[in-house]
Amino acid sequence: MEIRKVETDQKKYLDLLLLADEQENMVDRYLERGTMYVLEDDGVKAECVVTGEGNGILELKNIVVEPAFQGKGYGKAMVDFLIRTYKEQYTVLQVGTGDSPSTIPFYEACGFRRHHLVKNFFTDHYDHPIW
Repeated sequence: MEIRKVETDQKKYLDLLLLADEQENMVDRYLERGTMYVLEDDGVKAECVVTGEGNGILELKNIVVEPAFQGKGYGKAMVDFLIRTYKEQYTVLQVGTGDSPSTIPFYEACGFRRHHLVKNFFTDHYDHPIW
């Protein structure tokens, strides 16, 4: 298993990115200012994008594991990698996500805690309903 930084042709992974964030123009907003990583284990199994938000905050904007490989530790490996990689540069690793029964347990298992709710985030920022 290897995690590597993707420095060019990030849109090559668009299908994977859209599994975690289904609106391409929203992906474009953070992709252009973020850092992307892919996890390879006999092919790409997962990806993530992080952005520096100022004040010592690193935000996990997109993380996704290929559906056939979910539940095998690849997502957790990506989060652990981010913590190791950025612990000297940032004091907070945050993630914004919907209140989904499939995502909240994953983040909590990785050590994240609920901090606050941004009301109407998806209706205010996306051009279609997200269920």
